[in-house]
Amino acid sequence: MKFRRGFAEDPEINLIPLIDVLLVVLIFLAVSTTYSRFAQLQIELPSADPNSAASKMQEIHVAISADGRFAIGHTVIPVTDMAALTDLLRNAAAKLTDPVIVINADAQAPHQSVITVMEAARNAGLSRLSFATQRHANAGR
Repeated sequence: MKFRRGFAEDPEINLIPLIDVLLVVLIFLAVSTTYSRFAQLQIELPSADPNSAASKMQEIHVAISADGRFAIGHTVIPVTDMAALTDLLRNAAAKLTDPVIVINADAQAPHQSVITVMEAARNAGLSRLSFATQRHANAGR
């Protein structure tokens, strides 16, 4: 009796179903992904027009000493509470249109004193703040 021997075929891996499954997973991930936009800082950069005359900004200078005392302009203020400082800033800004509060704080001034000035300016309705700094001697290279 002669038995037929079948041809030995090499097993074959069919990649078509694997590709189909991967495409379905890719489509599912693309559809279910939420695209969130990160909050960006909205800043308005200053611009200069060389043809226009330079206009001086209306500034209110607030100085903070190392021991936490305040001065508006060249006048030392005996109070340190925020309500009185708010009233003084409001009075100083009454004659000015859209003034800038320039905070001149000593390097050793308490952080809370700077925050008090910022909070008083906000309570007085003054939203434009600037911090005065000075350049180090070796920074001008």
